[in-house]
Amino acid sequence: MKDLTYETRTGGGIRSLFDDLARLRIEVFRDYPYLYEGSVAYERDYLETYARADRALLFAVYDHEKMVGATTAIPLADETPEVQHPFLAAGINPEDVFYFGESILLKPYRGLGLGHRFFDVREKHAGGFGTYKTSAFCAVNRPGDHPAQPRDYRSNDDFWNKRGYTIQPDLVSFFEWKDLGESAATQKKMTFWTRPL
Repeated sequence: MKDLTYETRTGGGIRSLFDDLARLRIEVFRDYPYLYEGSVAYERDYLETYARADRALLFAVYDHEKMVGATTAIPLADETPEVQHPFLAAGINPEDVFYFGESILLKPYRGLGLGHRFFDVREKHAGGFGTYKTSAFCAVNRPGDHPAQPRDYRSNDDFWNKRGYTIQPDLVSFFEWKDLGESAATQKKMTFWTRPL
């Protein structure tokens, strides 16, 4: 993997990598547990939230010309109401929280330490402002007997715990997307994990 290169963008600069990131998100999130049937049009709309936030971050991994991994982060105060809602309901000021978006890698590039690097980069970025108390991200909840769950599936819970993150069962949001094979979008429960910065 000596040919891997890295690109960092913030704020409006993220737009220059929209298409690469949209394609990568669609490819990775097709897999369990997200089962996401995405579209580039939806992705562009979603990513615009990050491009409008001056402090938002995109850190991307390339193998030659192909984006093979990426991670994002954004102040919670710049996120959508759906992401902010559980924090506001719990009496947590969004101004105190830096939200970590996706952390995605194509399968051949997993197990190389890039997952840790993604967290290191985001935590350093968020901590560098000196004003945020907490980092947070959310993950989809699927039942243990979901028919699409692969036999060899392993959740990321242990990895996240080792990074110092704790699941917060009372911090929950609901997002809609169309699962593979579905004719319409349905609500998905997403639970947040947090760690002091």
